[in-house]
Amino acid sequence: MPVNIEKKKELTKQYGKTDADTGSTASQIAILTERIRNLTGHLQTHKRDFGSRRGLLKIIGQRRRLQNYFRRKNPEAYADLIKSLELRR
Repeated sequence: MPVNIEKKKELTKQYGKTDADTGSTASQIAILTERIRNLTGHLQTHKRDFGSRRGLLKIIGQRRRLQNYFRRKNPEAYADLIKSLELRR
């Protein structure tokens, strides 16, 4: 389930350094979190969609690696990001 363009622009505006900064770690984590939430909702209705489940697990792993990197590089910004995205980590 891709994130639509308006939602991606909103996330990059909120978490990126500039309005078009989709490459920063914080904006990437925010976009991946939105994709994970969309896929989770899809999988709650389609329980046997194993291809999407596998894609979800890959996205979760990618977000986890980005989070570990961001936590090492900037712990204060990482704590703020986790709080604003309402992640449990």
